[in-house]
Amino acid sequence: MRKLSLIAVFLYAATSLIAQKLPEMRYTIDMTQSTDTFNITLYPGKLKEASTFQFASTAPGTYQTMNIGRLISDFEAFDKKGKALEVEKLSVNQYKISDPRKVHKLTYKVAETFDTPLSEYPIYPMAGSSLEEDHALINVHTMLGYFHGLQKSPLTLTLKGRDGWEVGTALSEDKGVYKATDYDHAVDSPILLGKLTRASTRIADTEVVIYTYSQNDKISSDRLLESMSSMLQATRDFLIDLPVDRYTFLYHFATDTRGATGAWEHSYSSEYTLIENDFNTPQQVQAVTDIASHEFFHIVTPLNIHSEIVEEFNFVKPTPSVHLWLYEGVTEWASNILLYRAGELTLDEYLMGSVRQKILVNQQVFNSDWSLRKLAEESFTTEGSRQYGNIYFKGSLIGNLLDIRLLELSDGKMGLRELLLDLIEKYGKGKPVSEATFFDDLAAMTYPEIRQFFDDYVLDNKELPLSEYFAKVGIQIEGTLVKKMEEMSPAQERLFEIWSKNLER
Repeated sequence: MRKLSLIAVFLYAATSLIAQKLPEMRYTIDMTQSTDTFNITLYPGKLKEASTFQFASTAPGTYQTMNIGRLISDFEAFDKKGKALEVEKLSVNQYKISDPRKVHKLTYKVAETFDTPLSEYPIYPMAGSSLEEDHALINVHTMLGYFHGLQKSPLTLTLKGRDGWEVGTALSEDKGVYKATDYDHAVDSPILLGKLTRASTRIADTEVVIYTYSQNDKISSDRLLESMSSMLQATRDFLIDLPVDRYTFLYHFATDTRGATGAWEHSYSSEYTLIENDFNTPQQVQAVTDIASHEFFHIVTPLNIHSEIVEEFNFVKPTPSVHLWLYEGVTEWASNILLYRAGELTLDEYLMGSVRQKILVNQQVFNSDWSLRKLAEESFTTEGSRQYGNIYFKGSLIGNLLDIRLLELSDGKMGLRELLLDLIEKYGKGKPVSEATFFDDLAAMTYPEIRQFFDDYVLDNKELPLSEYFAKVGIQIEGTLVKKMEEMSPAQERLFEIWSKNLER
């Protein structure tokens, strides 16, 4: 357990006192009236001057414009006597209430995203919502709004589901009421309800819980846990200590995902919307494990290591971060290489599977003129959304190259893994990195040459020196082959051994 300084304790206490002065937002989400629409009621407590009610234009980690206000209907405000108050719709995501001091209750309806056609800015299923007879998927930002100035208000959630539904979420619960410290915390905590299976285990000091909805009961939480156990342990070995006490996986398997599948990371949970299959081939098992490995590693970045843009998230206006290379690219690199270094993947499986795939997709699928900086800056635009997927390919390759460059400069003493461990100790929630100076800060923590690396391959779009860099650790890239060299120099052999099994701190 890390010791808090007296200053940190005082700051925490001061923050808590401020939070106590804000009115508590009491929401109810009713899922019993329809299989297409969520009915929302909000008792906001005593309001003073707050009058604009905001729905999310985007959400952390989605890197897409959503405009949730498109899904809202029948938005009304009432006083204590049940009299309707005047409401004005200011924009797609904002409503203004004439006299907020009289507000006793708000009610409105929200269409689920899975079955609602959207002509532009389609919402990814893992960041959306679903409501059917046997289950519901709730991503809080898709249905709850907040008053301007009260984003930090504590809130409670009462969930009205169908009889027998089980609830899976990372939120704490007390007598059927789920609690969040503020709006951001609620958005950071997706909810899966319905006919779910449950399984749990412990990885060192961390409890891991899995909740699964499988439309035709083909995939169970027990089976998922069995397939993921080695990955969970490998992640713990890679990080030495997991920075969470409890972690929740939420799986939604269905035969129709509207042509899209995916996953979304959160601080204490991750959520997956995937195609339901028989889950009985090594390829199917590995595919699910690979996705889980990526999302689970997000407990490091951006959920612990991030800039002020993530720390103080702007739900009103999508704001890109130049450090998308770290949040998604390095996470993808780590989620792959930790499996190899833990012995879950052979060298050939890692090189010809992960590395080769990243090279081919980067070269053949996406626009080669886009730097990682441009990809980040344009991520919320229509064209940017088409190129966004390359962050998992080119971004992962950047992670490989940075790891090798650090190992070279440090004579094998520091790779990207060790840098991440140092960053975990130096930064974290409540202590964001600087959006503007982080590249300089990384160079100061490592070597001056690293600043040039970022200038060339993240900020600029210079051709990635894949063959040159991989050769430093005895890996040959020739055509579509990525393989270990048959003959290496002593320096290559030494760096290869460190690069391969670098799991000791």
